[in-house]
Amino acid sequence: MNIIQKINDAILQPIVMLLMALAVAYFLYGVMKFVRDQSSEDAQVEGKRHMVWGVVGIAIMVSVWGILNFINEFVIGFSR
Repeated sequence: MNIIQKINDAILQPIVMLLMALAVAYFLYGVMKFVRDQSSEDAQVEGKRHMVWGVVGIAIMVSVWGILNFINEFVIGFSR
């Protein structure tokens, strides 16, 4: 196992998964806020904003995860 794969497995992947979990939690917080405060227009707008930014965060994390896997496979495949 080379150093790049070790760094990826020990540091980068856990960080990406933690950030993914935070983005999902932020999205779910927005959903709960939107559903719970249906009588307040401002709370619904805030809930929608949380949901949108949660989805943006999830999309960014999935992209980063894919890029890291691509780079990892490229480097490992190239070094063989």
